[in-house]
Amino acid sequence: MDWLAYLPPLMVGARVTIELTLYSTILGGLFSFLFGIGRLSRSLPWRWASIALIEVFRGTSLLVQLFWLFFALPVLGQVLGIDLRLPPVVAGTLALSLNIGAYGAEVVRGAIQAVSHNQYEAAKALDFTPRQTLWRIALPQAVPEMLPSFSNLAVQNLKDTALVSLIGLGDMAFQAERIRNFTQDSVSVYTLLLLMYFGMALVLAGLMRILETRVGRWRSRGT
Repeated sequence: MDWLAYLPPLMVGARVTIELTLYSTILGGLFSFLFGIGRLSRSLPWRWASIALIEVFRGTSLLVQLFWLFFALPVLGQVLGIDLRLPPVVAGTLALSLNIGAYGAEVVRGAIQAVSHNQYEAAKALDFTPRQTLWRIALPQAVPEMLPSFSNLAVQNLKDTALVSLIGLGDMAFQAERIRNFTQDSVSVYTLLLLMYFGMALVLAGLMRILETRVGRWRSRGT
């Protein structure tokens, strides 16, 4: 079979991969700020809940997290008398988001803590509340420092989407495995798959670099 014949089903899978990457990266970014700021919170329940979630999702395999959400959570729901079944796309997005959020939370925490102590002293002298200090002083200076690490996490998240094929979601990896099983042409199929992932990673990295540049310019105008 000609290589070109493999492209249509792989492109169908590419659309699923792109959508999954987009949803999970955005949601993962929100989790990153939620957990990262929570870890620095003065509220003990929020701080300890954030620490627990970060350690659980950093300390366990993404594959196990994905299987737990898709296979084990419904069983737990039956015990509790609640329907906790998740569609594959929801389970995949949630697992990827929580995983990237746990790693991103440490990026957020580190960047906020790296802001000069003098800035916090100045905010205190101006009688800023902790919330005002966070939003007006810490985050505007910390966000540009976070972006290179978030770029790496976004690319890693793209590659991790291949795991969702194991719960039946029709992404690129799922479509490639179907083609391979039908044609037994492993070399051609997985070479195409490798090139497609590589191309998507280059595009994503380029978009993140553009974002870094624009945020850097915005920061320069604000100083």
